[in-house]
Amino acid sequence: MATTDRGVPEPVAAGPGMPSIARGGLVNLVGAAVSAVTGVLLVVVVTRTLPQSDAGAFFALTSVFLLAETVARLGTGTGVVYFVARLRSLGQPERIRAVQRVALTPVVTLSAIVATALAIWAPQIAEFLGTPADGTRSAIVALALLLPVAALSDTLLAATRGHGAMLPTAAVDRVGRPLLQLTLVAVAVSNGSAAVLAGAWALPWVLSAALAWWWLLRLTRCLPPAAAGGPGLETWREFWSFTAPRAVNSLVQLALQRLDIVLVTALAGPAEAAVYTAATRFLVVGQLTTSAISTAAQPRLAGVLAVGDHASARSVYQSATAWVVLLTWPLYLLCGVFADTVLTVFGAGYEAGRPVVLVLVGATLLATACGMVDMLLNMAGRTSWTLANSVVALAVMVVVDLALIPRLGILGAGIGWAAAIVVNNLLPLGQLLASTRLHPFGAATVRGAALSAVCFGILPVTALLLVPGNAAATTVAALVGLALFVVALRRWRAALGLPALRTVLTRTPRRTTARRDVDRARTGEIQ
Repeated sequence: MATTDRGVPEPVAAGPGMPSIARGGLVNLVGAAVSAVTGVLLVVVVTRTLPQSDAGAFFALTSVFLLAETVARLGTGTGVVYFVARLRSLGQPERIRAVQRVALTPVVTLSAIVATALAIWAPQIAEFLGTPADGTRSAIVALALLLPVAALSDTLLAATRGHGAMLPTAAVDRVGRPLLQLTLVAVAVSNGSAAVLAGAWALPWVLSAALAWWWLLRLTRCLPPAAAGGPGLETWREFWSFTAPRAVNSLVQLALQRLDIVLVTALAGPAEAAVYTAATRFLVVGQLTTSAISTAAQPRLAGVLAVGDHASARSVYQSATAWVVLLTWPLYLLCGVFADTVLTVFGAGYEAGRPVVLVLVGATLLATACGMVDMLLNMAGRTSWTLANSVVALAVMVVVDLALIPRLGILGAGIGWAAAIVVNNLLPLGQLLASTRLHPFGAATVRGAALSAVCFGILPVTALLLVPGNAAATTVAALVGLALFVVALRRWRAALGLPALRTVLTRTPRRTTARRDVDRARTGEIQ
């Protein structure tokens, strides 16, 4: 990195497309923060109000719902973002309506089929989970009725992201729906049955779908009309040849996050599942932060890769990874240091999840350092590779879970998930490096990781070792680390890749992102 004559790192210009990504990232980060907090609060409400066995059954049911909804959604989230953003960059807006119809039609059909299957097999699912048959069966039916709406909502919001609009996803999916879920569950949890509680959790998707539909209509009203007769066979083939592997991959990815809760419920009991869910909440908070940056960068990466601009893709990837590390490593490290304190928030008995937290902290530090590697492979058109990687990671998790949960309980599940996280990041990282020469390890990423490790890992852990059992000493060390972290961010902001984040305050032209990108594509100005 270049320096001034005083030895101070010279400010680095924002990379191609970074101002718009930073603005989108800020919107999504705010949404992710709200979603993360409300998600943790929802778990706290459930764990502090219900017995552990009932809380575990609720978490298992919501996991089953999300897995079924992912099946119904057919991976269209990535597909619709990829094609809409690509068509905008290539100056072909007249094809966008057809692509959206091709994405939505199968989702509506399959979601109805999956919902029917859930309702019919409700007794068998309840028996597998080992939960009270009558209450669980009614809850599954309630969830099945709302599943098609949830699938439609998520697909519509993905389409808005393809048009470069981050606000709908942030406002509707990350703020509005989680807040409404928390409110309704808090009301239902004290006096409602399992079916009422499940319905209260899933009902907000109705409002989410309505708002997403309205927002997409606004974004597409200026597009040229679609060709008469609807989308042709070529459009269907092109879209689904890309999206079909992603449909399976989406299910596998969610299974990596949710299937272990179901397995713990079935193999160790609902009470253990409740403790395991509480112990893994910190991981979900960090994942939402990563997802916020990834979601903002996704349309830009699709656009630059569509025109073969690997230099811009590398700049976006490395800058985004540096931001992710700086935002998530402090959280993960502090959760590891203060695991006992964090878990007491969920109520008595939940501190048993401490070993799970420690195991997963190590895996998540590695995962965030790899950045949005899986999404980048998708945007480069390598969906079959991401599918294979995810299947391998899921197989690793299931094998480890089946072997260790009966013997180690939730620690076995934590080891299984950690192994899957490592596999699911190192495999695509190696493939991405070999195929495109893209990697996340820019200078800013390395510096951010080192700074976070010193401030939030080495300092408080040293205090913990020198004064065992003294929470005050550890807290003081963490506060000293926080102060050093803030000073370092200010002093070496350029070296840490932060200048682009300041562009969130820069005003942009009133023209829509879609119109601007179409204009640039037509005049050869895609950067």
